[in-house]
Amino acid sequence: MKYETLLIVEDNHVLRDGIKDILTVEGYSVMTSPNGADALKQMQFECPDMILSDIAMPEMDGYEFFDKVRSRPDWLTIPFVFITARGDKEDVLNGKNLGADDYLVKPLTREELLTAVRSRLSRSKELSVVQLKQAYETSLTVLANAIDVRDPYTRGHVERVTAYSEVMGVELGLNDKQLEQIRFGAILHDIGKIMIQETILFKKGPLTNEEWAEVKKHPVIGAEMIKYVSYLAPAIPIVRYHHERWDGNGYPDGLAGAAIPQAARIVAVADGFDAMTTKRPYQDTRSLWQAYEEVRACSGSQYDPQVVDAFKRAWDKHNVQPIPEKWRNGNGRNGNGRNGSQNRLR
Repeated sequence: MKYETLLIVEDNHVLRDGIKDILTVEGYSVMTSPNGADALKQMQFECPDMILSDIAMPEMDGYEFFDKVRSRPDWLTIPFVFITARGDKEDVLNGKNLGADDYLVKPLTREELLTAVRSRLSRSKELSVVQLKQAYETSLTVLANAIDVRDPYTRGHVERVTAYSEVMGVELGLNDKQLEQIRFGAILHDIGKIMIQETILFKKGPLTNEEWAEVKKHPVIGAEMIKYVSYLAPAIPIVRYHHERWDGNGYPDGLAGAAIPQAARIVAVADGFDAMTTKRPYQDTRSLWQAYEEVRACSGSQYDPQVVDAFKRAWDKHNVQPIPEKWRNGNGRNGNGRNGSQNRLR
């Protein structure tokens, strides 16, 4: 059973009722209107999932109606299909050039009508899913950057770690779903730090043992923060384990080797590299090349050798080097770092 609402705008009541009957039998909810002006009034109260409109109509023709619909931001994504007797090539091109999703010429068969409706609604749903995912990702990035707002030295860290992680994921042959999980995990990897006191998080001098113990809680805190959000479940291992080390000397659980989830091993390299190339008050500057060499030197101890190899391949293809520049000055800055195994606040 389909529950999409379709709006038929057609001044010929016989044709209008005929199209309505076909679509109603198929399970669609159908609104009807004799012209564009009346249709706009109806749309103030109920927004359709798709519009099928004639062109030659009294009061407001289809072209003007289309312009009015597309002028509203909240109506921009509604699929709009012209149904008209104007079948000349010039008319068809004119309709499509306006940005209409399709152009059907009367008389049309039941199958032509249903095929057009199904395909356009299906495409609209696909786009909606993509837009929803993008909205989720944007919202999560804003949330994660709450830490960056407090600390200008790490501004852009979330975006850079996400970008580094993605280029390594591509080199490792991860599929789209796995790359999406990597993105969410990279965005959220430090979310637990929002619960760490600023006096500890941004302390310029050495941390006490007690302060260091507090900092090391952030992966567990972060994982706890998102564990009840089903959509983010795949990101939990990244958030919890991105500070584990290949040799087992990491935290919070001391996992080693392949026991550490692959996605967390990828983000660990990205996080470490960014910490070494980002200006911070408590550590010395490292160039991109110096940090790259340090990542390679830590292969087999701090980092997964296969992930380091993927990082090297991405570096050789020049897919790593442009990332810091993209997030420099306001969006992120090149800067400082030191030995990856000693980075305090990655």
